[in-house]
Amino acid sequence: GRTRGIALMEGYGTSMAQVAEVSVSGGRIRVHRIVVAADLGRVVNPNIVRQQLESSINYGVSALVNEVTLRDGRVEQTNFHDYQVLRISESPAIEMHVVDSDEKPAGIGEPGTALVGPAVANAVFAATGQRLRRLPLKLA
Repeated sequence: GRTRGIALMEGYGTSMAQVAEVSVSGGRIRVHRIVVAADLGRVVNPNIVRQQLESSINYGVSALVNEVTLRDGRVEQTNFHDYQVLRISESPAIEMHVVDSDEKPAGIGEPGTALVGPAVANAVFAATGQRLRRLPLKLA
């Protein structure tokens, strides 16, 4: 079945919450859906906010499943040709709820990425009872 995990933060002038819906099967973690609620002040361009959230969430999920490797003290991956990010077909469904207010505009990119790991790890804990605290997320 599927389980959910939640993560919250305030930073960059933004308050945000994410709920991750995941399944765990055969030692594999699959992120099916991310629901995000954000209060980032005045929304100047809703399309850019949507694009920024979608890309930051997908980059966050990529960090959960793809590993950065070191050799002789150096990172082996030099760019996106050898560090794979999710393809559109691999991306979870993303549902957004953005509050528009009279407050000054705030940051949206970093908070979107920062909450993915904790939300997914909390969902995995709900499914397995196992706390995962390192990237990429791997079940013991």
